[in-house]
Amino acid sequence: MTGGVLAIDAGNSKTDVLLVAPDGSVVGRARGGGFRPHDVGARAAVDALQPLVEEVVTGGVPVAHVSACLANADLAIEHERLQSEIERHGWGDTTYVGNDTLALLRAGVERPPGVAVVCGAGINCSGVGPDGRTAGFAAIGRISGDWGGGTDLVEEAMWWAARAADGRGPDTALVRLLPEHFGRTGMAELIEAVHLGEIPEGLLYDATPVLFEAARAGDEVAVSVVLRQAEEVVALAVSVLRRLELLDEQVDVVLGGGVLTGGHALLLDAIGSGLAAAAPLAVPVVVAAPPVLGAALLGLDRIGAAPAAHQRLREAFA
Repeated sequence: MTGGVLAIDAGNSKTDVLLVAPDGSVVGRARGGGFRPHDVGARAAVDALQPLVEEVVTGGVPVAHVSACLANADLAIEHERLQSEIERHGWGDTTYVGNDTLALLRAGVERPPGVAVVCGAGINCSGVGPDGRTAGFAAIGRISGDWGGGTDLVEEAMWWAARAADGRGPDTALVRLLPEHFGRTGMAELIEAVHLGEIPEGLLYDATPVLFEAARAGDEVAVSVVLRQAEEVVALAVSVLRRLELLDEQVDVVLGGGVLTGGHALLLDAIGSGLAAAAPLAVPVVVAAPPVLGAALLGLDRIGAAPAAHQRLREAFA
């Protein structure tokens, strides 16, 4: 292939698009909003990517391959629908659609095996074994056993704050901090605003730092929520390691997404301790590089780009 790679990393809260030349140089980049095909449908979600693609594609670099790593592409039928919609647009000669966890994994490791846990607005995990086998999760919410990520963290924090405010639960600084963050006078007003849609559910993620602030100050309720998140990250990673028969192997567990790259010592220390107990050879690695780097690297892999191209691309995000 003589063309470049159109790399798409579409997450719950934001979408990054890159055009990368065959030599690994970044030709164009754009950022847009969240990618939620489960809410708007596959066609509408992919159509919304068109302006971002138009922004980065130039006449000088034809697109040989589209490498799309997408949040909410968890089930086989979702992959099929999204692949079909992207191919309908004709952005490139060939197309690959994978979950966004695979972009994070590729950004963190040069070759399998490896496990990646994404914890941003939501949470998900996948892994690839040395033989190419993969393991992951349905990751469609509580009905598939999932909990965690910024939105769930803030909802949990609100649950505890509401119970503290009306006397059903222990006191917590979250009673004060959460309403202050959203410009409300107390929990009753905050609950009403969320219930009536004055504060969209999608904005709850923005209050995640409030929870970690309270935890750093020693608030017992906030600490318990943060530790629950650590337990979920460990449970995801250990499950994938077990299914890929890697519990006794030295394997990088790549951690990414806004919650895990925020430098929260309590959370990261608890994840490290949990992994050490359940999978002693697992090595937690926080990757702050944007996952779109991984999507682009997967694309360069697919077009057979030279090692120097991969290095040049990594340097662009160093």
